[in-house]
Amino acid sequence: MDAGKAIFETVDRIRQRRNAPLVLELDLTEGLTEGPPSDALTAVLSMRKPRLSDVLAGLRRGRDDSRVRALVVKLGGHPLGLGMVQELRQAVARFRASGKLTVAFAETFGEFGNGTVPYYLASAFERVYLQPSGDVGLTGVALEQRFVKGTLAKLGIGYEMGQRHEYKTAANTFTQDHMTEPHRESMERIVESVVEQFVAGIAEGRRLDPAKVRELVDRGPFLGAEAVEAGLVDRLAYRDEVYDEVKQAAGDDAHLLFVSRYAKAAAVRKLPNPTAAGIALVHGSGQIRSGRSGRSPLGGGGAMGSDTVAAALRAARRDDHVKAVVFQVDSPGGSYVASDVIWREVVLTRRVKPVIVSMGDLAASGGYFVSMAADVIIAQPGTLTGSIGVFGGKPVVSELLDKIGVNSELVAEGANAGMFSTTRAFSPEQWERVNAWLDRIYDDFVGKVAEARSLTRDRAHELARGRVWTGADAREGGLVDELGGLEDALTLARERAGLAHDAPVRVYPRLNPLERLRPAESSEDKAAALARVRLDAWGPLARLSAELGLPATGPLTLPGWYTIR
Repeated sequence: MDAGKAIFETVDRIRQRRNAPLVLELDLTEGLTEGPPSDALTAVLSMRKPRLSDVLAGLRRGRDDSRVRALVVKLGGHPLGLGMVQELRQAVARFRASGKLTVAFAETFGEFGNGTVPYYLASAFERVYLQPSGDVGLTGVALEQRFVKGTLAKLGIGYEMGQRHEYKTAANTFTQDHMTEPHRESMERIVESVVEQFVAGIAEGRRLDPAKVRELVDRGPFLGAEAVEAGLVDRLAYRDEVYDEVKQAAGDDAHLLFVSRYAKAAAVRKLPNPTAAGIALVHGSGQIRSGRSGRSPLGGGGAMGSDTVAAALRAARRDDHVKAVVFQVDSPGGSYVASDVIWREVVLTRRVKPVIVSMGDLAASGGYFVSMAADVIIAQPGTLTGSIGVFGGKPVVSELLDKIGVNSELVAEGANAGMFSTTRAFSPEQWERVNAWLDRIYDDFVGKVAEARSLTRDRAHELARGRVWTGADAREGGLVDELGGLEDALTLARERAGLAHDAPVRVYPRLNPLERLRPAESSEDKAAALARVRLDAWGPLARLSAELGLPATGPLTLPGWYTIR
């Protein structure tokens, strides 16, 4: 009898819980992952992080779910890139527009440090709460680069470097002792554009005059009480007070559910037909290199392998159930040859079905190369893109070796066999080959941009020259078609393919557990798109790169210090 009563009570609790109001919850303190794990190591490292696509899907579904009453998000901790922040702001704004409560809570927006980007995200919410001991580090944007030419000269190291053109500044840290005028011009415009976006977003979200927000940026950082007085924060409160208030607004019987769990539960209940027509989502993130995608267990982030991404695009192209492809790119670039491999697969795919590119925080240099052939390019206003240029060269360490008593001798057969030795300078004839290589890459890059973007070559060159643009400025110049995020790209892909608004999205390559275990039969097999853990995450050029002091990924690379977080 007691057992039957217990079962009945359990069933009743489940029924009540299933019908109770929901408060969706999102904890961003550990960050987000862009896409599904590409390899076993990435799966382990990201197992505690929600996936961006799940968060977007959950918020999209929650807008129309009468059970969902509110959204509460904890900010702080792991910094998010500006592109991802703008993607989340857009999703929150649409959720808020549906009439549901949105609440942002932070223990601090920078502990008396810079917290401009996380606060910019918070400003999209209806209510912003801050722990009483917290601060609001609204201080603006600063991009800083250090120049080590003088240090290298003292050590006896010189650099021989060529670049195309004046805005391609990736190697300037080694070859200059200050910012060149083109370098400063580009950096100043990036900072100016991003601050314009921050001011407009905060002004709209907090219902403040833009001029007032600009004044507040110059006055920051703020102590908690000062932030409340300035209208940046609604109230100082601890977590328990914030959550009690949200639950009370949602209903006494409301319960919390993580957004990603909510999205996954809905996906399981829906159980889409695996043969239904849909959209393929291909992810490309990290430095671009030849071979397979992968991550080093020694750190350094992941890499976009041309073999992996090309195989995924081929699999999507040949699947008759795939009616359009969304290629999500988040990359500072890397190898020219590897970028060209991926570009070719985008071109081939576009011939048979629509291809939409969704840019993340970065899609610059090689990241723009792999994107430019798409039917439509969508970027966030703060995405860093462009950087259409090339650089290459080497250090010369002969003076350093002489200082420390090292004698180097070379035995070679072939006039240019020792061309890339770091113990001797390029000869005039070798410089001719270096310049021919740089010109070939730049001409190919600009020519493909002109063709893909329907620009004259002169106009493409004017927008290129190695210059980095924000997404907002790139759209004005024609390098980007629309401003928006992944949700917009998926919507557009469905429209282009003539599919329903809820047509399924499948990440490619689609592999079941057995297919993941078996070796690929050929390079045409979709199992060839699997990534792997690699000790040499940046490929065989890692040692050379270390000697050069340059990224090991190739001549189409954007320096990491451009990232705005």
